Amino acid sequence: MSTCPECDAEIEVDEFDVDKGDQLSCPECGSNLEVVGLSPIELDIAPDEDDDDDDDDDDDEKEEGEVDDEDDDDEEEDEGIEE
Repeated sequence: MSTCPECDAEIEVDEFDVDKGDQLSCPECGSNLEVVGLSPIELDIAPDEDDDDDDDDDDDEKEEGEVDDEDDDDEEEDEGIEE
């Protein structure tokens, strides 16, 4: 038996049916759990994959914004030279 780290419910997990890194769901609270240890089975809250994807999108937007800012700086320098 393993215990859900979120709600402390007992979860029956067969140690021969899971590997480290496998994910499962708590039948009591519905939390996504990850197997972090074997013999005895240890469970932890699984990282949200959706959040990771959102972070990647934010990073891409920042990089695009940085490129745009650099282009604006070049234009300002060019304008200064012309005056």
